[in-house]
Amino acid sequence: QLVESGGGSVQAGGSLVLSCAASGYTYTAGCMGWFRQAPGKEREGVATIESAGTPSYLDSVKGRFTISQDNTKNSLTLQIHDLKVEDSGTYTCAALWSGGACPKASDANDKNFYLGRGTQVTVS
Repeated sequence: QLVESGGGSVQAGGSLVLSCAASGYTYTAGCMGWFRQAPGKEREGVATIESAGTPSYLDSVKGRFTISQDNTKNSLTLQIHDLKVEDSGTYTCAALWSGGACPKASDANDKNFYLGRGTQVTVS
């Protein structure tokens, strides 16, 4: 089970920290990430990370988003800075179930991931 928290409404230029608590899944086992979905748009991968691996980010969020994992707490975090209106959407924590290599964020397919219920981010 993946449970997100930390979403909210912020002004452009602001910051948020999204957290994901995992149960029944061990971070050291593989790939995790964050997806987001804006109204009327498809869900897209924004960041992926695999234990001991290099994080991957969607081009539009590079330099503003930072994904990190805490294996001792079995948690995943997404730090978001310099928020833009186009960052608005539902952010969902994800854990790869399909096996294989951890995909780049831009290549991540949500059908291959377990997904949380999401947390809403609104930027105005």
